[in-house]
Amino acid sequence: MLDFNPLITFSHQHCVAICAVLVPFNLLLTLLTLVLVGFERPKLRVKQSTAVAIAGAVLMVLHVLTWLVVGIVQIQTFILLSLGLVCLWINLWALGYPGSLQTTIRVCIELAQQFVRSMVQRVEAS
Repeated sequence: MLDFNPLITFSHQHCVAICAVLVPFNLLLTLLTLVLVGFERPKLRVKQSTAVAIAGAVLMVLHVLTWLVVGIVQIQTFILLSLGLVCLWINLWALGYPGSLQTTIRVCIELAQQFVRSMVQRVEAS
């Protein structure tokens, strides 16, 4: 039978270092996936990016779950769990439905541009 106690102990003893690596790792790789999908890069590159990003997101979720298993329920736990799950969701979306994600990215960019234009017009008017 597998004994997960050493893994859980390692996760708890090195929590700050693990989070210091996994948080930027997840954010950067998910951003890379969004950029690759947004610029219509080859499917192989998108799949490679999502595979690595999914692995990082799963590691983040598993790390946070080790804290939940022992009963540590704090705001940081839920923030990190949410971050890992959102990164996982975005990368699975990019893997399964890249066209839909690309459309969503374009709509978000257009909305951001409209918002910036309206803010510039307000500043110029005042």
